[in-house]
Amino acid sequence: LAASGGGGAAPRTLPVLLLLLPGLAAGPAGMLQPRDTPSRERKELGGLWSFRADLSPGRDAGFAQRWYRRPLRQTGPVIDMPVPASFNDITQDPRLENYIGWVWYEKEVLLPERWLQGEPAPRVVLRFGSAHYYSIVWVNGVQVVEHEGGHLPFEADISSVVQGSPGTLCRITVALNNTLTPHTLPPGSIQYMTDKSRYPKNYFVQNIRFDFFNYAGIHRPVVLYTTPAAYIDDITVTTTSSDSVGMVQYQVSVVGSTANSLSLSLRDQEGKMVATGDGPVGELKVLNPNLWWPYLMHENPGYLYSLEVQMQAQVGRALLEDVYTLPVGIRTVHVTSTQFLINGKPFYFHGVNKHEDADIRGKGLDWPLIVKDFNLLRWLGANSFRTSHYPYAEEIMDLCDAYGIVVIDESPGVGIKLPESFGNKSLQHHLAVMEELVRRDKNRPSVVMWSVANEPASELPPAAHYFKTVIAHTKALDPSRPVTFVTDANYALDHGAPYVDVICVNSYFSWYHDPGHLEVIPLQLTAQFENWYKTYQKPIIQSEYGADSVPGLHSDPPMMFTEEYQQAMLREYHSVFDKKRKEYVIGELIWNFADFMTNQGTTRVLGNKKGIFTRQRQPKAAAFVLRDRYWKIANESSCLPPVITSHSLFL
Repeated sequence: LAASGGGGAAPRTLPVLLLLLPGLAAGPAGMLQPRDTPSRERKELGGLWSFRADLSPGRDAGFAQRWYRRPLRQTGPVIDMPVPASFNDITQDPRLENYIGWVWYEKEVLLPERWLQGEPAPRVVLRFGSAHYYSIVWVNGVQVVEHEGGHLPFEADISSVVQGSPGTLCRITVALNNTLTPHTLPPGSIQYMTDKSRYPKNYFVQNIRFDFFNYAGIHRPVVLYTTPAAYIDDITVTTTSSDSVGMVQYQVSVVGSTANSLSLSLRDQEGKMVATGDGPVGELKVLNPNLWWPYLMHENPGYLYSLEVQMQAQVGRALLEDVYTLPVGIRTVHVTSTQFLINGKPFYFHGVNKHEDADIRGKGLDWPLIVKDFNLLRWLGANSFRTSHYPYAEEIMDLCDAYGIVVIDESPGVGIKLPESFGNKSLQHHLAVMEELVRRDKNRPSVVMWSVANEPASELPPAAHYFKTVIAHTKALDPSRPVTFVTDANYALDHGAPYVDVICVNSYFSWYHDPGHLEVIPLQLTAQFENWYKTYQKPIIQSEYGADSVPGLHSDPPMMFTEEYQQAMLREYHSVFDKKRKEYVIGELIWNFADFMTNQGTTRVLGNKKGIFTRQRQPKAAAFVLRDRYWKIANESSCLPPVITSHSLFL
């Protein structure tokens, strides 16, 4: 237990226990999203898992007693826990709400006999979409994978474990630790309270420097899937286009054998084949392509082709075949000193910042909520969002591709404030996280820019080397997209800004600065933009701005925390945006799409209330201000026939 209540307190070695457990080799180079194909089969493992929090004084009973060796229910009491979901809000046990340390999950599943037969037998892979934060996984008591990071997928080939086991039972055990240290992403620290007159023995809290709740659990789907023993491991595509020709450059890697043949076919949405190719590296030429356009820039946004890759390989006496189909959007991205161009046309980000956050399930993937959010985005006239402040689920990204919602894809680099979080240990982990993020999302047309961090202490001298290195590494991984990070530092002191392609700046004038004084916004915001542009000659996105509003709280004249104040603040910002977007401001992203949970504190009443929607997705007055504005901007800049309305394109 981190803060108060019953249960044992953790010793000072908790973070050490987290970081010094024996590791395994990194996963394979590819991280293709599991799909059912003629050669592949997937089995979802969502539902109820057995669960136990390790409440021992050292949080280490599970390892000392080797809970992974036999069914979890045989080593002590378990409760049902839904997957995917955060565990914090599921029970009535206050110890779980703010629990820090190891928790254990377990699921027993039956594997189809056909998965264990054949010569050679299929490859069986266990994949986690995300688990927060540090995971160790066993199958039938055998450790198969270890992963650091709470927002990206990891997997393990478990073929040798399950195919060598009697019967087809597969017992999956997961030990999960949500401790954050100065070297994790996001960073955090454990603080021990030594005043024995005020705190129990070994009492500690998890300190964080970000303003959202540190939800924990298995947050995204867990799947088992199969491939042939020789298989397509990875596919990389990049695209270019002119008025009449689209080019799809591809690179395919194969594992398990040298492929006898590798063929590719690109089909349009009607199933018509528009291009073919063969070999692991090549280029497909598409005449008169349907380009991938953002929502509200084209009457048919989010156009996706299907790239089918077929492989044949001789393994022993068997001729194996593998098939994988990848959605492909043909589009280009280019940044000038004043514009952000998609397919050669100026694109203006009128969108939101979001969170994976909702009642009860926390950060757990929830399809009804996801679809509701996309319906609200399109109702709002939003064409974009930033994945603040961590990568979102693949299922969310799929819909962005399909609907034409533009994404600034952000790493979990939020709260990098302490000097020790800019050291080499942190840097190496940050580079590894960017590799995982680019590997997962590199083929997505909706992703137009990488963001490596949010509001770091970029005024500190070590930030120069740190961000120069992270940004250069990201560009080397993916030369096709611009890279940024989001700053709230003074323009004259920011050591990371020289290395970004787009300046993304957060400011909360008349809220955190000069609270209650709306009249200062025009002067201060104008100066902000002019100082940044004069210094760097790069396009600027207002990546955050906003005000808390309590639904149903009203005041005229506007006062802080009322719906009227939130409306008034937005209008003051918008008046400056309208002047500067004619020059070099290329976007505005409201903070936030919806209210979300935070740690408890004297400035937070059941979370952050800066949403234009409530946490239950009901609109505040500000939502209508933003909707009117976004549809007006869409009408001004759209290549669609006039007049676009929310009804003609969405309802």
